[in-house]
Amino acid sequence: MKKLPPEEKVYEAFSAIGDGRVEMHDGFAVVRSSDGSRQYTVEWDENKYTSDDSATFWQGYPGYPVIAVLMLEGRLPLDEDVCRKMKGVAWKSLNDAHKRNYRAALEEVLSGLESRGIGTSDIRKLADQINEQLALLDIETGRKKKKK
Repeated sequence: MKKLPPEEKVYEAFSAIGDGRVEMHDGFAVVRSSDGSRQYTVEWDENKYTSDDSATFWQGYPGYPVIAVLMLEGRLPLDEDVCRKMKGVAWKSLNDAHKRNYRAALEEVLSGLESRGIGTSDIRKLADQINEQLALLDIETGRKKKKK
């Protein structure tokens, strides 16, 4: 992969899967944002993935919708227990509150889980594995044309 996402995007993908916000179809998926205000379409053909989410469209790296699809396709590891632990995170408002400091938003989420007695070592370990495997994936990502 040419351009890697911020490591924190994997955690957002966990939440999308845990919340059931990813609808898989033949050759495409529809992914709803954490606050439900947006819907993204991820399309793929062999090793080419396109999406209209902001990260993939504007930044050129796979956003959480693409990462979630890769996990559900089995191209990246998936642990349903980890995804369940990450369920219900309001990423949009957290990222806004932290002025797009994704690391700070993530640490707030993980600290909140730990304060409720929910272990995070398995979450962190899986995210590290996925980020390593993302770097090795032989795929292309790009812009999905926005509908007029």
